[in-house]
Formats: sequence, C-alpha cells, structure tokens
Amino acid sequence: MEAKEPLIIRDKSQMRQWSRSMRAQGKTIGLVPTMGYLHEGHLSLLREAHKQTHLTVVSIYVNPGQFTPSEDLSTYPSDFHGDIKKLMSVPGGVDVVFHPHNLYDYGSSGCGDGVEREVRREKEGGEGVVSCLEERGLGHETWVRVERLEKGMCGKSRPVFFRGVATVVSKLFNIVDPDFAFFGKKDYQQWRIIRRMVRDLDFSIEVIGVEMVRDDDGLAMSSRNVHLSPEDRKKALSINQSLSKAKCAAEKGLVNCTVLKNSVTIAILEAGGRIDYAEIVDQESLEAVDEIKGAVVFCVAAWFGKVRLIDNLEINV
Repeated sequence: MEAKEPLIIRDKSQMRQWSRSMRAQGKTIGLVPTMGYLHEGHLSLLREAHKQTHLTVVSIYVNPGQFTPSEDLSTYPSDFHGDIKKLMSVPGGVDVVFHPHNLYDYGSSGCGDGVEREVRREKEGGEGVVSCLEERGLGHETWVRVERLEKGMCGKSRPVFFRGVATVVSKLFNIVDPDFAFFGKKDYQQWRIIRRMVRDLDFSIEVIGVEMVRDDDGLAMSSRNVHLSPEDRKKALSINQSLSKAKCAAEKGLVNCTVLKNSVTIAILEAGGRIDYAEIVDQESLEAVDEIKGAVVFCVAAWFGKVRLIDNLEINV
C-alpha cells in the first residue's frame, strides 16, 4: 500500500515556514538531500530517517554549483514523477519533497537557465576553477570550503565539486533547518566533508552516514548507472570485486597499501576501465596511508565508457 502523496514545496520561504511550524510543535525533522533520479540507495536513507525522526523531508535539486561545463550537468538523469512514486512506495512515505527551481542568486543580470553554458574562470592558487554558476562576474560568489578534506581523491579531478556540495548543503540546512541529515557512505569523502562542515560551522544538526546499497551483482547503486551499456556494466563489476579481494587480503595480514592499490588498479584496467584514483586513506582525516594500522577506507573512482563510478570499502584491522 502506497503512502499518501507528499507535500511538494518549491519556495524557500514556504519551506522555512513549514519547518518552523513543525519544530514549534516539538517535531523532529530529518532531511535526505538528493539530486533526484532516486534508487534503492536513496530510499534506504529515507527508511533510516523514519527510524530517528518524526517528520521527513527529501530535497530534489540538481546542483549546478558542483559541475564544471565539461561534466554531465545537462545529461544528469531526471524523473521527478517517478521519484515521487518511489518515495510513496516506502512505508511511511515522506512528508515533504523540497524541489526548488533555483537555490542561487545570479544578481540582477537575469541569469538563470542558461548560466550553465556561459562561464568564467577564476584563479585560486594558480589553478583554474570553473563553475557552471559563474558568468561574467554576476553569478553566485559566496562559497563554503572544507579545505583539507576536499583536496584529495574526487577533489583532484573535480576541483569545484566539493565547494559546490558544501555550499548547497549549507543552504539546504539553513532553509530546511533539520535535526538530522542522512547521507550515503558510497560518497564517503562527501559524507566526511559534510560532517566536518557541520562541526566547524556549529550547525545544530546530526549528520548520519548510512551504509551504501548495492545491486544484486555487487555494483554500487548510482543514478549514473543508467548510462552504462550492458557490456560496461559487466566490466564495472571489477571495482567491487577487486576491492573485496583487497579487503580480504588486508584482513589476512597484507597491510602494504602500494601492493593493495596495485592489485585493484590492475584488475580494473584489465577489465577495460580507466582509473581516476585508487586510494587507501584514514577514515577520519582522509589522509593517505602507506600501511594499514587501523581504520581505513579504500576508495576508488574509475571510468567505464563515459561513466565515472565511485566505490569504497571500509577496512578495520
């Protein structure tokens, strides 16, 4: 039996008013931030939110601030009506879907839908940083950075990504004002960055990391999986398979990170993938380690066809 249809809110002020009225009644609010095209991984976050809060809000917003013009903003999959049906299929459903048209201020230039196609470059530390939001100096110009945690792994190849994530999540936190926020640990670096941002900026929010969900074949669920060809999807299974073998080897005493990383890299390359990174890092600091001596996470990003996939496994020895 499907849950009742959620209240759909598109206006920021209306969203704030709803949250404030609910909190005035002593209700706790859980937020699940998403970019839509929902899958079982997102729904698992909603189920966890049900366990810990009175009311649930799911935001659906494809955030242009975390994309560069060369990335897949224009092709990011979308199915809003399908998303609503999926949310209603979860027992208890969702109370509010926050689906804003835009969360950024483009000034008085009239910029909006076309801003993604006209960008400008900024120089930060000698490196070009290109944002889909920036256009002739009239775009959004206030950003949240979690400087150390964003540097490695995905931050190397996607220099504006975590700046965009931290900024839009802080905006969502200010608008929705939740007590809890739920993030999937598939995006491990993102989860750690949001936790640190919340700590450093004194948000009164508890950030909950939820274990990732995999398809039956072991592939980590992602909205981008829809772009994989059947052949590339089979090849992409090499990521989880090689990570699992590496974790097993580490638990049996192989703690040399170079050897473990090489084993995963070779397996993915032999399957036809292209490696972005394969890193073993401390679970808290995300600093790379040479030898496993405690709690680490093995993080991988690889391309299969035109699709970039990420995955990770925690290793506790």
